[in-house]
Amino acid sequence: MSTQTVDPNRIQRPGGAAPTGQGSGVGAPAATRATLSEASRKAFDREIAKYPPEGKASAVIACLAILQKEHGYITQASEELVAEALGMPPIAVHEVTTFYNMFNQVPVGRVKLNVCTNLPCQLRGGQHALEHLCGSLGIAEGGTSADGAFTVQKSECLGACADAPVLLVNDLQMVSFMSDARLDELVSSLRAQSGANPA
Repeated sequence: MSTQTVDPNRIQRPGGAAPTGQGSGVGAPAATRATLSEASRKAFDREIAKYPPEGKASAVIACLAILQKEHGYITQASEELVAEALGMPPIAVHEVTTFYNMFNQVPVGRVKLNVCTNLPCQLRGGQHALEHLCGSLGIAEGGTSADGAFTVQKSECLGACADAPVLLVNDLQMVSFMSDARLDELVSSLRAQSGANPA
């Protein structure tokens, strides 16, 4: 197993701006071994205790969510820490991290906007909504605004095809029927809430 840990200078803290100079790609590099705070270690233990010893791998999503809440995103070293805690191969943890949109593999902005671009949403303006957001924020799909306020990503089906275009804000709140005007209003409202000024 690697002896890498998370470099605290490259971690996006919850509610904070993404570190500057971050490239894109799968997983952010980690120079040292990932660590857990005492509170997160206790949260891990609580989640693992919900399952019989032979089924503790079932806590993988909960443990990844705990790490993301603490560090802002999931690194390879974080995946290895979860794998060790659950007795799983690191690749099995990585498969979970990469399958779900809710897990960030690189630092993201304070507000993450996931726009559904699956076929039903495509037919009802999903791609246009994605392009409008990216254009108004001056970023490419998957990118983060210069002020660290917004990250815009494509999303898999959000289960609200009749309400398209739809998007998910910070993996928690779904917004529907997002015309250009509604998208602009949403960005202004979120910018005011986060205290970020336009770049």
